[in-house]
Amino acid sequence: MLRDMKTAAVVSRRRFIQSAATAGAVMGVSARPVMFAAEAGKPARLGGAAVRREPFPAWPVTAANDEQALLEVLRSRKWTRSYGGQMTERFEEIYAQYTGAKHCVAVANGTSALFASLAALEVGPGDEVILPPYTFVATLNVVMLQYALPIFVDTDPDTFQIDARKIEGAITDRTTAIMPVHIGGGVADLDSILAAAKTRKLPVIEDACQAHLAEWRGRKVGTLGDTGCFSFQASKNWNCAEGGAVLCNDERLAHKIYAFHTNCRARKVSGYNFSYLGSRGANLRLTDFQAALLLSQMQRVEEQARRRDENAQYLAGLLRQIPGIQPAKTHEDCTRNAWHLFMFRYQAERFAGLPRARFLDALGAEGIPCSGGYSPLNKEPFIKAALESRAYQRLYPPETLKNWAERTQCPMNDRLCREAVWFTQNMLLGPRSDMDQIADAIRKIQRYAAELAKA
Repeated sequence: MLRDMKTAAVVSRRRFIQSAATAGAVMGVSARPVMFAAEAGKPARLGGAAVRREPFPAWPVTAANDEQALLEVLRSRKWTRSYGGQMTERFEEIYAQYTGAKHCVAVANGTSALFASLAALEVGPGDEVILPPYTFVATLNVVMLQYALPIFVDTDPDTFQIDARKIEGAITDRTTAIMPVHIGGGVADLDSILAAAKTRKLPVIEDACQAHLAEWRGRKVGTLGDTGCFSFQASKNWNCAEGGAVLCNDERLAHKIYAFHTNCRARKVSGYNFSYLGSRGANLRLTDFQAALLLSQMQRVEEQARRRDENAQYLAGLLRQIPGIQPAKTHEDCTRNAWHLFMFRYQAERFAGLPRARFLDALGAEGIPCSGGYSPLNKEPFIKAALESRAYQRLYPPETLKNWAERTQCPMNDRLCREAVWFTQNMLLGPRSDMDQIADAIRKIQRYAAELAKA
């Protein structure tokens, strides 16, 4: 009897949900009920059922054409352009054409792209380079590899990008380059950045490592500055495990970048020709295997980008309705966001004071993987250690090094690092219902935030 009553209750609940969905469709509104059954219960961290039990789409995506591309290189026995391979050069030509750049140099990774750009622009010891504190550590490391001084400019917390309005005030007579980062696939305010650079005749190195296909006023990012740097590392929207590229519109600069990345050798030089160009160099070359993977992926990057954009726009709309959740804004002149990350700010005071760490844990328990993102890069202890090293002590006046920490304070970035939450790009590749589940999980956590805070 009890079993029959439970069965009847389940059937009735299902009929109610189906009726609500049908009624919604007739009325021209979303056919989705107000909440899923899982959402109605307690959070998983309080003993309830998780909103989601299946993993999000796996990354990277592979297809038969990837295998064919790798086998083509393998069987050719020409695995690098140094020994007759043509795949890397083919990728450079196609990527330049695809982005609208005049020149492309394929390199080992995104760090190599930034490193080669700085070297080709002759940034070196005694110089200052402006960069944001909200970025992967590679953006900083390449500056310090040149023994230049990193000058951090605060973040605009609404967009998560460098606050371009503050760049002008950070420029000194030692400034030799501005290196904005298009973080998460959004685009920094390039109009303001390029204007500030032009006034002082400074080169701009676009760190577009997370921004494949992103656009500013209809132009692909990486083509507006003096160089544009991309990463094809395994997590990226376009990847070959490890790889990178530098875009450039100046032929002379492109030759310098190419020479630097291949131990001072010019294009079209192979075998045992030991003539050299440039003043110094490194081995930062891409193999033809990686180039082949990048070319094979071109057949699907546009479709993946479209799906990410549709899901991200929909998800942002859902999350804006939740008090205390503020999705990162896209600048109005960013005509295409690449959505390498979906980022938002979490305000604990709207969740009964639930700390962000507990929010992230509760969200993960609901089957929604997430991250708190970057910590303040300008406060990393290794920078202080580097500035106290013999090399930096010889290169910079004591007063410059003494005032560095005060000069590079970034209070808005500190706040952002306490509030940020990330979803990775593969989470945007599934059906729209995945986005509904993300929002469901956050709403459920908010309703039980007080209990979660005490648990």
